[in-house]
Amino acid sequence: MSGFQIGVIVGSLRRDSFNRQLATAIEKLAPQDFSFKQLEIGDLPLYNQDDDGNQAASVKRLKSEIGASQGVLFVTAEYNRSIPGVLKNAIDHASRPYGKSAWAGKPAGVIGVSVGAIGTALSQQHLRNVLAYLDAPTLGQPEAFIQAKEGLFDKDGGIGADSKEFLQKWVDAYAAWVRQHAG
Repeated sequence: MSGFQIGVIVGSLRRDSFNRQLATAIEKLAPQDFSFKQLEIGDLPLYNQDDDGNQAASVKRLKSEIGASQGVLFVTAEYNRSIPGVLKNAIDHASRPYGKSAWAGKPAGVIGVSVGAIGTALSQQHLRNVLAYLDAPTLGQPEAFIQAKEGLFDKDGGIGADSKEFLQKWVDAYAAWVRQHAG
């Protein structure tokens, strides 16, 4: 394999979300043999088990993109101390029908940013619990609970100087995790 394609799931639909900015900035810190594709989740219908036998085109697209990825990066907001509904909806769709989960075996990274002092700690923990059930080996350490404040992003959309070393270590650990687990 000449490189690693990473499917990126941003758990926020807001056009200018901090998490979308973080996802884009993290790509700039990755090794040269890693490429990233932000996967669309905003067009998925609400999950309904009745549709498992005839999944919508948007669901089939998402599952295909996950299948083509050597790893998955979740960059998520925290809503009401948990994962956003749009993210849970995407996870449910791509895990169905039972026995045909697109997540199984995909090395995952979980990170997020919010204005709160504890970043997205609770959202990330809930997401890790879900990913464990879905058999997606998930990077446990280092954890990164990022608070959105002045200087997090530089004028070019990269990571600002004060956070760059910390986030570079996280990205390096995630890249090593993917190399270790990608099949």
